Amino acid sequence: MEPLEALIAYTFRNPALLEQALTHPSLAYETQRSQVDNQRLEYLGDAVLELILSEHLFRAFPEGSEGVLTKLRARLVSRPALARCARRIHLGVYLRMGRGDEASGGRARDSTLADAFEALIAAVYLDGGLEAARDLVVALSRDVLDRLQAEPTEENPKGQLQEILQARGPGILKYVLLREDGPDHRKTFIAGVEWNGQSLGQGGGGSKKEAEAAAAEAALASAALAALGWPNAAL
Repeated sequence: MEPLEALIAYTFRNPALLEQALTHPSLAYETQRSQVDNQRLEYLGDAVLELILSEHLFRAFPEGSEGVLTKLRARLVSRPALARCARRIHLGVYLRMGRGDEASGGRARDSTLADAFEALIAAVYLDGGLEAARDLVVALSRDVLDRLQAEPTEENPKGQLQEILQARGPGILKYVLLREDGPDHRKTFIAGVEWNGQSLGQGGGGSKKEAEAAAAEAALASAALAALGWPNAAL
């Protein structure tokens, strides 16, 4: 676990907490052995994340109303946002999981990564206290926090994409569900977005709505959109 500890700049005094945070429930199910998985830590980590981010937003937006702060926090603790934090430290590589879940793409699944990230935050909190957890959360969320500070209004990638494409003239913008992964209680949806039959991007999320938004985000940054003449794409 030393490479992961180096990535998060934190060394555990109790390595068992880190091992628990990285143990996916599928391992016990597949091996039929008693395994302490990361679900309890995930529960605690969710609360720790909300506290840290709520305090950060409270201080960063002194004029922000309760409603505004709640919407900003929702963007930070969404499944895609937490999965992005997990990918920054390659968390999926370190997960202990069943072979079936791994074979179905579990290490890269947003839901798996988001849950593991919450569990990791809880493990750091239990091992080193609130300040250690805060340092990790703020460090891994710094780019998003800075972007919120600069542009606090909620992003609407589907609306932005539609506006860009409609400016080009008539055409058909279509979102298609490409596949569903995972068990019923932890499904991940993969969606694609097309313009006049041309694929512009794909994305995933814990719901069809999240997947479509992620596909729109991918399209806004894609070379395919740049090829259609949109100058700000693929920057």
